[in-house]
Amino acid sequence: MLKSPYSFILFFTITAFSAPAQNQDSLMIQKISTEILLNGKAYSNLYTLSKTVGPRLSGSAGMYKGEQWGLQALKEAGADNVYLQQCMVPHWVRGKKEFAGYKTKNRKNDTQYKVLALGNTIATGDKGILAEVIEVKNFDELDKRKEEVKGKIVFFNYPFNKTLLRGAYGDAVRYRVNGPSAAAKYGAVAVIVRSVTGAYDDYPHTGTMHYDENLPKVPAVAISTMGADKLSADIKGVYKNEKLFLQTNCKMQPDTIGHNVIGEIKGSEFPDEIITVGGHLDSWDPGEGASDDGTGIVKSIEIIRVFKTLGYQPKRTIRIVLFANEENGLRGATKYAEEAKLKNEKHIMAMESDGGAEYPRGFVCGMTKDQYAKVQNWKKYFEHADAARFAFSDGGGGGADIGPLQQAFKTPQFGLITTGQRYFDVHHSAADTFDKVNAQELNLCAVVMASMVYLVDKYGL
Repeated sequence: MLKSPYSFILFFTITAFSAPAQNQDSLMIQKISTEILLNGKAYSNLYTLSKTVGPRLSGSAGMYKGEQWGLQALKEAGADNVYLQQCMVPHWVRGKKEFAGYKTKNRKNDTQYKVLALGNTIATGDKGILAEVIEVKNFDELDKRKEEVKGKIVFFNYPFNKTLLRGAYGDAVRYRVNGPSAAAKYGAVAVIVRSVTGAYDDYPHTGTMHYDENLPKVPAVAISTMGADKLSADIKGVYKNEKLFLQTNCKMQPDTIGHNVIGEIKGSEFPDEIITVGGHLDSWDPGEGASDDGTGIVKSIEIIRVFKTLGYQPKRTIRIVLFANEENGLRGATKYAEEAKLKNEKHIMAMESDGGAEYPRGFVCGMTKDQYAKVQNWKKYFEHADAARFAFSDGGGGGADIGPLQQAFKTPQFGLITTGQRYFDVHHSAADTFDKVNAQELNLCAVVMASMVYLVDKYGL
């Protein structure tokens, strides 16, 4: 029997590479794995980011505090060069706490629901909105009942389809993103959206939405999953035909200055060939931004630390980017790609982690078929971590922040795949806190990412 977690880690790492014909790459990946699993700094970095900086919504004081944290973390990891890349970011402010409920004469009997304004939405203002609620399950039902919508609050009660496993978020998020304008088209005065999550709790999950500029803009909020079920029952029962009061006080301020935070290790043979790795520094305001996307950036920073600690000098320039404003604008990613194009940079690979830090399973590989065939030959190096699932995507799919880079240069992409069954339980909510992240899972993700960066750096694509 193994007597300690450290014994287990050493046993796991050594036996994974015990084949007689160990080669240089296997030995290097073994070193990466051992160093990160035993001495990794990602978890302690995440603790500092979550607990001393906290939420980092674009334009907020937390955003600027997070940028300074990022600069320091990259320096401590050993980056050769650390700097800020300026970009303009939206500055949406939530304001006073939202209210949604039925106000009765007897205040003791008031019914309230947990809601959060969606990112970039307009507000109801201090007067609020008082209107009946019409519940629809999907856009088809909205279209069929369009004559009933005018002057009402549309409630999109579309549940997370758990049978879709990895596709549930993409299936449901359309109601958060496009629901407000779809309802406004038929005269709705506001929108309530069931939180885009599989968790059943009383935490509303916010997130950005987009207005159709050709239609009226209406206030929009997310309601918790428990609240959604209660509201659905209430409007059919005790509050049938009664008016719900909704009040939000958010505001879109003028754009302000934000920054991508960048750290590099300069390449020894091909310094002009760049490998970009990162996640986004900004986060929504209800929680600590630990899983979304604190985990992504600390894993990325760990790649510099482990290479420096092991004395590995990459052939190509490794550039870690903590992207600004992924959540409600994608301004950092857009600026990064624009600057790269202006400088005529050569980007040979981009990797992103923006899906939390559950056990790694592999990568989405957004690249050509020939490049994918080359990557397939590296699967054996990831089997020790049970992370050899390489899913082909024809040119994209690595992540939102590296998408503009792919569009500008056709840069091959890697998007980290994790088991991903808990991430959306906390995503964009007050439940996104440090305690939800497991240190071993986080470190294994960093091992897998660093291993792929090593292989691409050595052999190219």
